[in-house]
Amino acid sequence: MFEVRSDEPKYAFLWDKETKAKNLYGDSIELTSDEDDLHGVSLNINGDAALGENPNRYKQHGFYLNADNCIGCHACEAACSEKNDNPGHIAFRSVGYVEGGTYPEYQRLNISMACNHCDDPVCLKGCPTRAYTKYAEYGAVLQDPDICFGCGYCTWVCPYNAPQLDPVKGEVSKCNMCVDRLEVGLKPACVSACLGNALDFGVIENVPENRAECKTEIPGFPTTDITHPNIRFQQSRQNKREMTRTDSMPLKYHKDEEAGKYKPVVDEKHGLEKQWNWRALLMTHESSHVIFTLATQAILGAFLMLVLGHMTGSDAVLAIQSSSAYMPLLVVMTIVLTVGLYKLNMHLGKPHRFYRGFYNLRHSPVSREIAGVSLFYTSLLGFVFFSFFEVDIFIALFAILGVVSGPLGLFYMYKLYRIKARPFWDHWQTATSFVGTCFSLGALVIGLVVLVDGSLVDSFYTSLVVLLLVGLSLEAIGHIAHANDLQGGEGEGSASWYLQTTRFAWPYIISNVLLGVSIVATCFLIDSPSSVIGWGMLTVSLLATAVIRRSLFFALVIPTTMPGAFFWKNKGFEEHAKETGLANMQQVGVQYEQHRSFKLGELIETIKTTTAKEAIDQVKGIFDWKSVK
Repeated sequence: MFEVRSDEPKYAFLWDKETKAKNLYGDSIELTSDEDDLHGVSLNINGDAALGENPNRYKQHGFYLNADNCIGCHACEAACSEKNDNPGHIAFRSVGYVEGGTYPEYQRLNISMACNHCDDPVCLKGCPTRAYTKYAEYGAVLQDPDICFGCGYCTWVCPYNAPQLDPVKGEVSKCNMCVDRLEVGLKPACVSACLGNALDFGVIENVPENRAECKTEIPGFPTTDITHPNIRFQQSRQNKREMTRTDSMPLKYHKDEEAGKYKPVVDEKHGLEKQWNWRALLMTHESSHVIFTLATQAILGAFLMLVLGHMTGSDAVLAIQSSSAYMPLLVVMTIVLTVGLYKLNMHLGKPHRFYRGFYNLRHSPVSREIAGVSLFYTSLLGFVFFSFFEVDIFIALFAILGVVSGPLGLFYMYKLYRIKARPFWDHWQTATSFVGTCFSLGALVIGLVVLVDGSLVDSFYTSLVVLLLVGLSLEAIGHIAHANDLQGGEGEGSASWYLQTTRFAWPYIISNVLLGVSIVATCFLIDSPSSVIGWGMLTVSLLATAVIRRSLFFALVIPTTMPGAFFWKNKGFEEHAKETGLANMQQVGVQYEQHRSFKLGELIETIKTTTAKEAIDQVKGIFDWKSVK
């Protein structure tokens, strides 16, 4: 157990004596009953089987921030990092701020934030490796970095930027509520270290002594509807009507006088100048996702066209299957999808732990996407292999498996991007983009390979041109609707639109022009379907459009995270530090992206040391679908 100092000050101890039954969201504060199997079980902290004697051990706890008292000293950050031995670029607790007014009526509102150990933890449901657990003890949401394989999806879905992806270790870690201290009756380290008596901690909804409010909202804090976070605020001083962020996010918070609440609106702090920023667009950590999604959607589209066309007796598909281009086409499809999967796997923090991606089929769209795409890849390999030997029964079996698993993988690929904490993605345009890419790039792959062979007639290419037009039309319709919904609006989604028309304006304009060129080139091919010039122009414009638009998809998204500061938790400063070399200084707190290696030795060692029973238990665990609130 955690050792309590003999001179521990009184304010460091938990103080709750009476508690409420329900929280402000209507959820029960009592998390388990005396008869439950979860009751009376040790947390085994650091291998210690002792059981904490806290009388409120099975009640939901949470943080309390009195923003009136927070002076922005960052003592809470320092205490947290010292206790958890965090490097300079990782902070489980961060202090950001918003400001309003002008001198001498200037106002600054500091906000200290860590994990809120939510009632509905989206990180837990999103994590494909099941590295997260919400415990009955204190309601703590704990994460195991050893299980994590570093995909970073939890950092996408969390509205509060609580999970921290370490680019050096290749794993996520986060606030653990200092459960070792709670077991012996002490408050978390950050609370005990607070100089201004701004932070407090206890059973949720219990208002600390000398406090008057227990709010769930504060300017700069994302909506609580997503996860029901366990943090409460006091901020009794009158705020300015408009509070701005000092980090690079183009957001500010405007008070709705009727509702009495602050809502995020676009802050055109970067001006309206149109910029290029090709490097920032194309050379990012998410480039692997660009390659993977485009490759998977292209090959899925081509596969479905071939298989479904064969099933329906399409003359065009029957013609290609009897031509000399058929087997080269299948080989090209296999190579493209293999490259896409390789890029996706190698972007993981621990690529040799790829198999853990199947662990959370019950809740995670990432696990379901991985399962669907993996089955589709297996189907493609089997389909291609037996096509070489013309074993019809196995060709048919793998074709059916691919037709089922491929669209399933595509559906969950779409679902995993419908994230409430990332409004720019949370739009049906994501579906039209993905499906449109299947049509357009799928038809393009088939058309290019067959065109090189030159053995088919114009009627075959006409069928491909129709599919191309369908895909491009879906893309265009989705993008027009997306633009109409976001421009001139409010919130993080509209802020992403602002960046699209300023920081990345020229790539965005070029992609629109190229999309138009692609449609024109496709229409030209209706009259000359086998034109080499037409297909060449279409290939260049369509591939460029796909890469630019998909890169914009990842580069533009603005999450609903807490505000940072001028240097700390500021994406703009992080980019500057990397460009100028400041990131080489550890104290700056910025880390470069790290190259990932597939540690085959570790994988082999795991295989050797895992017994058959343990392996079977792990497989059973994948289908152990316990309910989560």
